[in-house]
Amino acid sequence: MLSLAYLCSACNASEAESSGKEAGKKRAVPVVVATATEKTIPIQLSATGTVEAYSTVSVKSQVGGQLTGVYFQQGQNVKKGDLLFKIDSRPLQAALMQANAAKAKDLALVKQAQANVLKSIAQVNQAKANVVKDKAQATNADVQAQRYASLLNKGAISKEQAQQYQTSADAQQATVKADQGGVANAQAAVAAAQADVQNAEAAVASDEAAIDNAKVQLSYSSIYSPIAGRTGSLKLNQGNLVQANATDPLITISQIRPIYVNFFIPQRLLPDIKKYSANGKLEVDALPPKDAGHPVRGELTFVDSGVNTQTGTIQLKGTFANADERLFPGQFVNVVLKLSEEPNAITIPSQAIQSGQQGQFVYVVKPDKTAEMRPITVGDSVKNETVIKQGLKSGEQVVTDGQFNLVAGATVQVKPEVGSKRQEAR
Repeated sequence: MLSLAYLCSACNASEAESSGKEAGKKRAVPVVVATATEKTIPIQLSATGTVEAYSTVSVKSQVGGQLTGVYFQQGQNVKKGDLLFKIDSRPLQAALMQANAAKAKDLALVKQAQANVLKSIAQVNQAKANVVKDKAQATNADVQAQRYASLLNKGAISKEQAQQYQTSADAQQATVKADQGGVANAQAAVAAAQADVQNAEAAVASDEAAIDNAKVQLSYSSIYSPIAGRTGSLKLNQGNLVQANATDPLITISQIRPIYVNFFIPQRLLPDIKKYSANGKLEVDALPPKDAGHPVRGELTFVDSGVNTQTGTIQLKGTFANADERLFPGQFVNVVLKLSEEPNAITIPSQAIQSGQQGQFVYVVKPDKTAEMRPITVGDSVKNETVIKQGLKSGEQVVTDGQFNLVAGATVQVKPEVGSKRQEAR
């Protein structure tokens, strides 16, 4: 009797529990829903990056002297070719004047040497004329000496007379030889004068090189910006002495238009980078802190040649025009690298996705306002949306809030999302 009563009591409890579940299914559960949408979803990677200057130049002085002028403000944007500094140029101008004076002196020496060449050439010509004249006289003297020697043999003249003509002929031959020596001496004088011209011209060439160097040194007294960019902290003020090629620069200029953003990705993603970049430049968005809603658009311009073996990452750089200068060197930014796009993708809010023992699922609200537990296969997530590879169709409604109160087949009551226009109207 006792066991029968116990069994009856258990049966009644089971029936009560079953009826409670049925009541739970019939009682409407308030939920918020969203519609599965078909759209084009970007395939992208996210990382944290560091902004760095496109180029940085340390401006130093190439000459020493007193700093007589500073023509910019610290932190000011400057253009390429803008005057930055002036250094006392008076010693350099004096050196240039001295070089010009040395050139003028050596030019005068060139003219003098050229005149000596002309004089020596004239002497050569005179010596050659003397040779011609004296050769003619020597020839005549030889003829006279031979004639009188013949007369001597015939006994027509005395021996003394014949010897007198022979002596005169010998003297003329000696004169011709002396004239020929004079020609050689005059020609040697010409060569010496020409050498003097060459030496003087070499001195002029050296003076011109000294002038060019003095001009270059003088040009260094005015220092211009080699690039367009933003100036850093000024190291020396007007009136200080500047050393040539000192260790510390006078100013550092950073080019920030355009500008780089440096970031790293895991090496396993390198094949994707190669695959998608083969079709053209990849877009890169930089999201500055506290201004993430307005990304700065650039493009991927650098992929490092090797993987960092310590971190297993590879370095990438994006180049940004940075026309509004929202990016500054050293700044940390969030980086989004767009690889491609996936068209006709079914997307739902990420908060609709639940995880269970059988995998991921969502609650789908059927036309009869009951909930269906639907297993799904998910893809990439972009911001607050997730791509559904399998399990949903465009237009189906999924529960985004209130899932924890649901069971399969439960009746739902769709309520407006917090902050929606419908709720505000209420």
